[in-house]
Amino acid sequence: MVPITLLLLPILLAAVFVFLASFVIHMMLPYHRTDFERLPDEEQMAAALRPMAIPPGEYLMPFAGSPAAMNDPEWVERRKTGPVVAMTVFTPGLPTMGTQLVQWFLYCVLVGILAAYVTGRALGPGAPGAEVFRFAGTVSFIAYTVASWQSSIWYRRSWSTNLKNTFDGLVYGILTGAAFSWLWPA
Repeated sequence: MVPITLLLLPILLAAVFVFLASFVIHMMLPYHRTDFERLPDEEQMAAALRPMAIPPGEYLMPFAGSPAAMNDPEWVERRKTGPVVAMTVFTPGLPTMGTQLVQWFLYCVLVGILAAYVTGRALGPGAPGAEVFRFAGTVSFIAYTVASWQSSIWYRRSWSTNLKNTFDGLVYGILTGAAFSWLWPA
């Protein structure tokens, strides 16, 4: 068993590696540029929504509110005629990513802590690098990837987008596994 305190350096290095890889993936490579599509008439939709001053949050339309309300004939008809929408509303204004980048880095550190916990409990000091890589890489791949599959199952997020995110998670898992196997205590 390896205490988590001995794994602080691989935790932080893995977080830095993943943070930098995510920058390259999302800012320099083109494959995520098709994750979202433009509405058929974006300006008309914006003009219709703007006066409502919808607060930032997640919304579902039509909204039932309870399983019982899903039997209401009015709700059933609204669902049949559509549109059926799940949407996230952001604060208006130019995008600033400082808060999200800090949260992303902290999330990367948290994934590193989880990988350190599992790997440190499964393996002792001086464990073979391939075993360290396997445990840390698998745990981090799962943390970066598997939960997002639910959005395709329940909210109809494009499976192609989720497959791209799964590939990203594989890259992040490989980088995390590499950091841990490189800096594993002897």
